[in-house]
Amino acid sequence: MAKSDITGVRRKIANKVSHSNIKTKRWQFPNLQERRLFVPELGRFVRLTLSTSDLRTVDRIGLVAFAQRYGVDVSKL
Repeated sequence: MAKSDITGVRRKIANKVSHSNIKTKRWQFPNLQERRLFVPELGRFVRLTLSTSDLRTVDRIGLVAFAQRYGVDVSKL
């Protein structure tokens, strides 16, 4: 299943509503991207699957700080 490696974002269940207001179940998938990110603290690249909102936060505060916020050890990824 598609899942973000750090935040754990997954697909959500929602309703598709027709013109006649009939509701049927459907999935909402997050925008997940697989990226190779450089970690200066480790001196190497790590390959992660992250949502695009996660990637924007990583750009803003850094990968190590973002992973610590969720209790994930980057050196084991």
